[in-house]
Amino acid sequence: MPEEIAGAIERITYYNDENGYSVVKIMPEKRYPRAQARDGTVTVVGTMPLLNEGEDAQFIGEWVNDSRYGRQFRAEQAIPIAPQTTKGIISYLSSGIVKGIGPRTAEKIVNHLGEKTIAILDSQPERIHDVPGLKPKLAENLIEAWAKNRVMRNIFIYLQGLGISAKIAQRIWDEYRENTQRIIENNPYQLAQDVFLIGFRKADQIAKNMGLRSDDMHRLRAGLHYALEELSREGHTYAPREQLLETAANLLGIDDLSTLNVALKGQLSAGKLVEDDLYDPRQPEPTPAIYLPRFHRAETGAAQLLRGIAGSSSLIMRDHRNSNWTGYLGGLSARNNVSLSLQQQSAVRAALTSKLSVLTGGPGTGKTTTLQMLINALREGDYQFRLASPTGRAAKRLGEATGVEASTIHRLLGFAPGEGGFEHDEDNPLPVDMVVVDEASMLDLWLFHNLLKALQPTTHLLLVGDVDQLPSVGAGNVLRDVIESDIASVTRLNQIFRQDDASHIVSNAHRINQGEKPNTDNKSSDFFFFEVSNPEAVADHIVEIVKTKVPSRWGVDPVQDIQVIAPMYRGAAGVNNLNERLQAELNGDARQAQIKLRNRVFRVGDKVMQTRNNYDKEVFNGDIGFIDSIDDFDNELEIVMDGGYVGYDFSEMDDLMLAYCISTHRSQGSEYPVVVMPILTQHYMMLQRNLLYTAITRAKRLVVLVGTRQALYIAVNNNKVAERHSGLLHRLRV
Repeated sequence: MPEEIAGAIERITYYNDENGYSVVKIMPEKRYPRAQARDGTVTVVGTMPLLNEGEDAQFIGEWVNDSRYGRQFRAEQAIPIAPQTTKGIISYLSSGIVKGIGPRTAEKIVNHLGEKTIAILDSQPERIHDVPGLKPKLAENLIEAWAKNRVMRNIFIYLQGLGISAKIAQRIWDEYRENTQRIIENNPYQLAQDVFLIGFRKADQIAKNMGLRSDDMHRLRAGLHYALEELSREGHTYAPREQLLETAANLLGIDDLSTLNVALKGQLSAGKLVEDDLYDPRQPEPTPAIYLPRFHRAETGAAQLLRGIAGSSSLIMRDHRNSNWTGYLGGLSARNNVSLSLQQQSAVRAALTSKLSVLTGGPGTGKTTTLQMLINALREGDYQFRLASPTGRAAKRLGEATGVEASTIHRLLGFAPGEGGFEHDEDNPLPVDMVVVDEASMLDLWLFHNLLKALQPTTHLLLVGDVDQLPSVGAGNVLRDVIESDIASVTRLNQIFRQDDASHIVSNAHRINQGEKPNTDNKSSDFFFFEVSNPEAVADHIVEIVKTKVPSRWGVDPVQDIQVIAPMYRGAAGVNNLNERLQAELNGDARQAQIKLRNRVFRVGDKVMQTRNNYDKEVFNGDIGFIDSIDDFDNELEIVMDGGYVGYDFSEMDDLMLAYCISTHRSQGSEYPVVVMPILTQHYMMLQRNLLYTAITRAKRLVVLVGTRQALYIAVNNNKVAERHSGLLHRLRV
């Protein structure tokens, strides 16, 4: 249960005007011997409206023990209370509300207006002019500042009365200012569209606190958008009409689809949602597909741009129109002392003669060697080219493998976070002859569309990736759709080059991909399977393997070099529990500086992952780093990522998670020396061939699986790639 504390503000130790995070000292109404300092004050921390010295406030939250500063009260809500005593009012007025009003002037005002000063400033502020000796300009400034301050405080009190925390209230105020109450009372679901960290569920709770009915039309409209957003998180760019109605009804907890259908028709008529008929050769009738407008624009735009690229000529194509390809490719190989297979030669030729090409294949099939040879050809021809990947980790690997600078697609296009767009687009395309995108299986529809907009009609595009890995985290099925559309020249490498007789990582990856049981006899040098059926015992084994067995035998660092990858978040052998277990064993010294946020503890030395793109900090979803320092005084920490330091305010730590164990999706685009993975029948929802294949192919030196062969074989035999509703393939075939 939340606890409460109230008292007068003695000092404002810290206030961050960007997010409202505060450290204040209060003189509490009650005694708290364990928490009070020598001067009797109690420290209160949290996100709250700007309070002023001298005023009273009520705080709702919990007591916490800080490793450096002792017992503190962490507030989730802070409700200002106007001071009641003459002394309190004088202190409040002189606390900096108006520049130029110090204790003497404040005392002059209170001596004239008395203990009703606050009420008078609220209802009859013009009476401030009656204060003897008060300069007219100062009186006007006080009236103006008081009005602004009162509006903000009243809105904060209004928001907190709806069950909104001070942190979220600050975000709402920053978005709407004086219009906050009007907008929320008109449509509380507007919050989910406009305010970061307020999703439909939070807006729905606020609406219920306001007394809105479950079938309110605002709720039904927002529920349709929410359903489409949830489906997009599963990779879908659209939803068939009936599926959308059923999904929205389930999410909203309603049975009557007729009113929901009325809401849908209204959203379509208003252009808030888009309906399109998609034709599937396997179906007699077209599918009525409902889109969020941004996905419809991206899908139709990407299809149009792809057809334009594929159907046009280029300088590279003209230069190679009459090439003797056998002689050219043979000479290229000889000059670079590299032997290319016929498949690899075909891929190089396709990239130079087709505006749109794809190079795909599993581990060890020579994608990097092929790409390196293409780079040499581009250099010999003095063509301008750029290499890019969807993530920073993948771009770093690409640069290291090719010896050529590579960047994220965001950086390539010049993303401007403040403006929400890209420097390079259809009006300012990239001045290059070819763009190569590696790890293209991670490419989602929105980013792909923006990339295509930045290409000149004469620019070649080569997509490189393993189509058998998991698809992108974002909506769309870009690489697979482009391959199946026949619009691109596709080379699939299947000859294995990188394989050691004593190595099973590559061979087992290919066996799994072909639906064959992997070799689990533990006689190889790099692939091991341990049969354990109990989830708790699996977790115990993984902790021992990571902490002791692998480091002692292979000489690797348990934190830096070993990555545990789990199929699911929940359960004893899930991401969440394994992170807690591994943190306790690998970095459990409580003497280290640490911060507890909700139920999560972060310590100096912890391995952490960024969970969403932050373009201001230039850190992206999936980036891994290590906590270098925690500063309780300034309420911030520093994380080392890719050799650089990134600062985080405590209020930004919702973007971080422990990364001793991560999900398979979050491992995409990365490579680790050692991968350890639990695989149990309890993970049946996620036991898919492409998930297992993706996890195993992340390892460079060693794979260790802990679980049951039954679960392993279920995954190998389950080749049902989760169907994604994507209209790109349909549009490219039309």
